[in-house]
Amino acid sequence: MESIFTLLHVVMAIINFSSTNGTFCNLQGEPVYPTISKDGDIIVGAIFPIHQTWKITDVSYTVKPSALNCVNIDFRDMQLSQSLIFATEEINNSSSLLPGVSLGYKIYDTCSSTTMGVKMAMALINGNENSTLNEQCTKPAQVLAIIGETQSSVSMTIAKSVGPFSIPLISPYSTCECLSDKRIYPSFLRTIPSDYYQSRAMAEMVKHFGWTWVGALRRDDDYGNNGMAAFTEAAEQLGICLEYSLSFFRTYSQEKVLRIIQQIKSSTSRVIVAFVTHLDFEILLNVFYEHNITGYQWVGTESWISDSTVARLDKHKILQGAIGLAIPNTTVTGLKEFILDINPLQSTGSGIFTEFWEALFKCKYTVQNDSEDKTVCTGQEKLSETDNEFTDMTLMPFFCNVYKGVYAIAHTLHDLLGCTRTCPTKKQPDPLTFLEHLKRVHFKTKDGEEVYFDKNGDPVAKYEIINLQTVEDHHEFVNVGLYDSSFPAHNRLSVKMASIVWAQNKDEVPVSVCSESCPPGTRKAVQKGKPICCFDCIPCAEGEISNMTDSIKCEQCDQDYWSNQHRNECVKKEIEFLSYEETMGILLTTVSIIGTFMTIIIAIIFFRHKNTPIVKANNSELSFLLLFSLALCFLCSLTFIGRPSEWSCVLRHTAFGITFVLCISCVLGKTIVVLMAFKATLPGSNVMKWFGPPQQRLSVLAFTLIQVLICLLWLTTSPPFPFKNLKHYKEKIILECQLGSAIGFWAVLGYIGLLALLCFILAFLARKLPDKFNEAKFITFSMLIFCAVWITFIPAYVSSPGKFTVAVEIFAILASSFGLLFCIFLPKCYVIIMKPEKNTKKQIMGKVPVN
Repeated sequence: MESIFTLLHVVMAIINFSSTNGTFCNLQGEPVYPTISKDGDIIVGAIFPIHQTWKITDVSYTVKPSALNCVNIDFRDMQLSQSLIFATEEINNSSSLLPGVSLGYKIYDTCSSTTMGVKMAMALINGNENSTLNEQCTKPAQVLAIIGETQSSVSMTIAKSVGPFSIPLISPYSTCECLSDKRIYPSFLRTIPSDYYQSRAMAEMVKHFGWTWVGALRRDDDYGNNGMAAFTEAAEQLGICLEYSLSFFRTYSQEKVLRIIQQIKSSTSRVIVAFVTHLDFEILLNVFYEHNITGYQWVGTESWISDSTVARLDKHKILQGAIGLAIPNTTVTGLKEFILDINPLQSTGSGIFTEFWEALFKCKYTVQNDSEDKTVCTGQEKLSETDNEFTDMTLMPFFCNVYKGVYAIAHTLHDLLGCTRTCPTKKQPDPLTFLEHLKRVHFKTKDGEEVYFDKNGDPVAKYEIINLQTVEDHHEFVNVGLYDSSFPAHNRLSVKMASIVWAQNKDEVPVSVCSESCPPGTRKAVQKGKPICCFDCIPCAEGEISNMTDSIKCEQCDQDYWSNQHRNECVKKEIEFLSYEETMGILLTTVSIIGTFMTIIIAIIFFRHKNTPIVKANNSELSFLLLFSLALCFLCSLTFIGRPSEWSCVLRHTAFGITFVLCISCVLGKTIVVLMAFKATLPGSNVMKWFGPPQQRLSVLAFTLIQVLICLLWLTTSPPFPFKNLKHYKEKIILECQLGSAIGFWAVLGYIGLLALLCFILAFLARKLPDKFNEAKFITFSMLIFCAVWITFIPAYVSSPGKFTVAVEIFAILASSFGLLFCIFLPKCYVIIMKPEKNTKKQIMGKVPVN
């Protein structure tokens, strides 16, 4: 219904105001007159909802609708009207601002109706007089600018209506972000910050308190819907989720209100962000109490958080601990006293004065039957004896906004009229010129506050953070912080946490999250089908960490680092190699040294008994060379222990390969000597001259030289090198010697194996020769052990991890070395030391008769 009336009045206004198409000025409809007015050289218009609502009239569409019957006078808007009158009177009495030019005012009542708002705006532009029949509409607008409206929805409609005429509309109270769009509202300005900043300030405040899971309640009009949309957008950017967003309006049915109650009661969030007005709480607070909606932490906008009416209505402390944003508490010297002096209203607004007086003092000038409970007004009632909304000055910042709007008009007019000591003309400027200059106005009030508009027609956004506290059964508005949009982003919000009292009179910040924060060492994983604030905490995988709360991903540690047990820190990976300090390294070193000492002791024994038959019979020269090579075999195992380096990697494999070939070559030489010696005993045989000591030495040298050449070829093409093995263990670094050329390594081993196999075959063939102390038997056993060890070594070496690979190789070296040492030399030592009587040529040759 209201939208139809709005469109009708806009069309009528355009028809009335048109001066370019030759139409004549004729008043359409009934004239409307200002509620409060005063004449002047230049008129300032004002539109305020002096009445809160209206009575429903006949809307049957069969008769012309009657004018709205406005009821319930609004004391706040009477205070705003008083503020406008004060500013106008102060300017008229000023000798420096607009000297010689008087400002008048016309204040119209919209009754909180959008339709009435447009109608009153058109009345301010067109005037009420009926022009001469043949006179075209060439007169300028009746007013230079309009102060108002307080409700965003009404301001939007009025701004669209007056925008085409470039008449400025300066609102002290309409905060909808949408009004900053100059394409739609080119002539709209305001002295209160836009909800664009308020929404972001609220989102930052909610984030500051750690609330990521909140509910939202909004007024179902342009103010609430646009404000909540801006808050939702800012909240999402900060990682805040809305569990629900509910709309409410005073005309909602009981069924709709009950659905709102059920949604709140079934929710898990404990914080409610409310984009509503003080009028909404007149209904909501009672409903909340009836349904036990208590204990919630409320976050409010400037439209209600510091409103004394809301505090007075909250008898059950439902809003106890509420926190929100309020316009900074500014004052204008003398304004409070002027507002409270209501007697001058009698001359400027006689029509409203009686109704205002009766509502203010709860009396009636004429007592009728339906108002017998009212006292009779005497006209001598005093404000000092009352305590109501009108005497409450908590909304002084809004009164100052009206004051600043009037002064912005005056300063702009002063500049356009070229005023110095006097103003050379009193002619009203062109609307478009005035609007452009008004947008650029910049001045200070008498109390030192700067006033100017940005490119969107908005002032700098500054808010106080207000906490609603209960002290001795009454509410107090406590300033607990500040938000200033002109500061850097990280420094805009300042909160005194110690001063805040939270819901249910608690000192601790309430918790309102869908999921508890994920500790370091975990990452957030969004739950399927739910907002991003609802998540599970997934532990980081091995090798990954998160070192902050609520991390969205785990970071991979560098290759030399690994995650600790709690997955919150990368620590240096444990480096693994066979060292001399650990038990295994100590044990293998000890065995190696023992083997070396045993070899030396046997060599000493042999040296001391070198002239005995048993030593001579077994080729003492090859025996000493074999003992020397065995000592080197035991010692070369030590090169495998310790931190791998370039030289140790090269040394360990080449030393092992050459010393073992030297050892096997000696054993092979001894085996061949045994075979040749047997052949030499046959009649007519002279084979020993072909394999005497020179040939024996040469064979050992030749066999060893082949291994040396293999090693040199290996080292020159692709030598072993130290290597960090990061793949075998994820949490460890294995320091090992990379073989370089695998062919070189297996060629070294293969050559050793080939000599060992040849030696084993020859020894096996000579095992049954007739000598009593036949060395071939012992060589056979030693080669059997040697081959068994190294055949077993290959799969063990390939499958052993880390340092155990090295340990297996050392074990094979030591085992095969001990096998050779014990099988070949231990029986001889036994005879030399324990059975010296058998150490004779006859015994060795087996020529002593057996008893």
